[in-house]
Amino acid sequence: MIRFALCFFCLLYTQYSLSQTRYTVSGTVKDAATGETLIGASVKIKELQTGTSTNAYGFFSLSAPAGKYELVTSYLGYTTQSVTIVLVKDLRQNIELTAGGNELQEVTVSAASSGNENVSGVQMGVEKLNMSTINSVPVVMGEKDIVKTIQLLPGVKTFGEANTGFYVRGGGADQNLILLDEATVYNASHLFGFFSTFNSDAIKDASLYKGGMPAQFGGRLSSVLDIKMNDGNNKQFGVEGGIGLIASRIKVEGPVVKNKGSFMVSARRTYADMFLGLSADTTVRGASLYFYDINAKLNYQFNEKNTVYLSGYFGRDVLGLRRLFSTDWGNVTGTFRWNHLFSNRLFLNSSVIYTNYNYVVESLSNSNDFRSTSTIRDVNLKEDFQYFINNRHSLRFGLNAIHHTILPGSISTSQTSSFNSKTIESRYGMENALYISDDWHISSKLNVMYGLRASWFALLGPGTFNTYNEDGDVQSAKHYGGGRTVANYVSLEPRLSAAYTFNDRNSIKASYNRNTQNIHLLSNSTTGSPMDAYIMSSNNVKPEIADQLALGYYRNFRDNVFEFSAEVYYKWLQNQIDYRDGAQLIANENVESQLLYGLGRAYGLELFLKKKYGNFNGWLGYTLSRTERKFDAISNGNYFPARQDRLHDITAVGIYKLNNRWTFSGTFVYGTGNAVTFPAGKYQVAGMTTFYYTERNGYRMPASHRLDLGATLEGKPGKKFRSSWTFSVYNVYSHKNPYTITFQDKENDPTRTEAVQTSLFGAVPSVSWNFKF
Repeated sequence: MIRFALCFFCLLYTQYSLSQTRYTVSGTVKDAATGETLIGASVKIKELQTGTSTNAYGFFSLSAPAGKYELVTSYLGYTTQSVTIVLVKDLRQNIELTAGGNELQEVTVSAASSGNENVSGVQMGVEKLNMSTINSVPVVMGEKDIVKTIQLLPGVKTFGEANTGFYVRGGGADQNLILLDEATVYNASHLFGFFSTFNSDAIKDASLYKGGMPAQFGGRLSSVLDIKMNDGNNKQFGVEGGIGLIASRIKVEGPVVKNKGSFMVSARRTYADMFLGLSADTTVRGASLYFYDINAKLNYQFNEKNTVYLSGYFGRDVLGLRRLFSTDWGNVTGTFRWNHLFSNRLFLNSSVIYTNYNYVVESLSNSNDFRSTSTIRDVNLKEDFQYFINNRHSLRFGLNAIHHTILPGSISTSQTSSFNSKTIESRYGMENALYISDDWHISSKLNVMYGLRASWFALLGPGTFNTYNEDGDVQSAKHYGGGRTVANYVSLEPRLSAAYTFNDRNSIKASYNRNTQNIHLLSNSTTGSPMDAYIMSSNNVKPEIADQLALGYYRNFRDNVFEFSAEVYYKWLQNQIDYRDGAQLIANENVESQLLYGLGRAYGLELFLKKKYGNFNGWLGYTLSRTERKFDAISNGNYFPARQDRLHDITAVGIYKLNNRWTFSGTFVYGTGNAVTFPAGKYQVAGMTTFYYTERNGYRMPASHRLDLGATLEGKPGKKFRSSWTFSVYNVYSHKNPYTITFQDKENDPTRTEAVQTSLFGAVPSVSWNFKF
């Protein structure tokens, strides 16, 4: 490893030495009206046909021999800008783009920021979500949602009807790393998954990595959803929001110091509980049913080399029935970042990040009262460097150290309760990583991004740690003092992506990446229950490992108006977790005794066709895939379908701009049924029917499909005030998609069994009024 690093730096030093006669133009690309930095903007030197994209903070750096050049900057939804520069020394050139031009009609889902970036870019399996597209897609109850839009992309499968949970390329629910301004969000759902925690008003940029994951990301096997919050308008104050049938929202932003610092505060709350108060039933009238979330961000630029950011998210769900039970759960995140430019080539982002997710469940019955709590808390330090060596090499390297604290659960009761109090020991861990990667433009046709991530996980005391045998029985128990190491795991995670461009319309790409995961979700639910338990890798639980190979073909048509891609992938999974029959996962101090360990595999084909320009645009997506697991104690040790296994998925999205005031949209989705375990027979015990099960996930739920339609009417524009109305109908033809299927004795003939399907939604209309001033 050390020898490899020395050779690597020698190569880069040689490349740098040969480029000493070149000069560098660097700067930041921003929105001219708001001062928001633009992520992924394309910056090119026209005469040399060389270019780059701005990083996550809008910074770019390009090198060229001395001379006079035209610097061309473009970004989707903005007018392309050209500026003449004279390079006789290193130059600082900040750029402000104005919204407008033909790009306003683009629908962007891929990582493209120039016309053919999907063809020429080295990364594959990455999708960038455009916020205007998200706001146009009709969803249940009218709440615009990043995660609901992600579910319309190839390779992404849903948990179930109207649910925000998602699986990516065969991975489990917990194998997606969800980041909000670099802070991990452990439970990204409201109301048991019907809404996500992300208020679209507060979001600037979102990218989903399905494969070819860059080395700076780690800790999860399947995907990274990287979401950036708006910085706030540093030019002028503004207010916007909306009032809907289920929720209302508001955002306030403005300058702290004009052109140097800004703030943004966005809030959202549902109010179903207010309608419950009108019920004649006193129990219902006293019920709680709402969620709220608040996004806040503050930034200040001291000078061209130093900028600081402070952002946070606060969200909570509260559900309960008066004098019966209550449950509430929520996330708190905080991120402090410092951007520093050591030079026009070397960029540093330092971050200190706090994450806290917890839940509280209470039973209020006099004889059965209890209060159960659980928490997962992270403190994270990151140092991310980006070194623009020259136009052929862009180097990223850094380190990451996370301290995990998991309080698995405590149960407190009163003296009259039939339950006993219980406290389960907390668990502590350190997760550290070093990474390095190079984006190497070998020639005009061949680009390679290669890197290595080295991760080290340590489970720490204090606590008593059991060792279990294959039957789940305790073999030994050992107590460790505070700070002592219980288990150590070191992993090397190579990352490689390559793209060969035949011409500006055709390319092929390939990628390989290995990922490891040391935080594991224990859940038998498919709906993202707030009571899901988390555990860390231990002396019994090994880190999960995934190796993924992918190959893709990319083709653009008609001057980049149409984009087409076809990707195939194969994923090997090790140390996967499943549960023994009848496993008890909640408030169990020996929960690791309930676990089984095995293998997995996932493979598939993803087709994607998108129209980017014109009054009518949208995309078609198709996924053909298989996801399987293998455990010695399940299905006789043979591979069996995972619960997220689904053979066919089809999505269609269309957006039609009729004129300056009316925009219409529609989505259609179809998916074959998820794998499920149904009973194979039944028997009677003391007059009660008991079902027995044989083959794991050997049956299929019925196929699901629906059509959603929406329309937006823009109000007549005023000098300072703008408004619009959004109308939508979810599941227009009211198809009863399966949510659950249960089995029971037939009422008229108990010897026969009937299946009972539960569906959540028929047609659901919604309307909201949006405003901005």
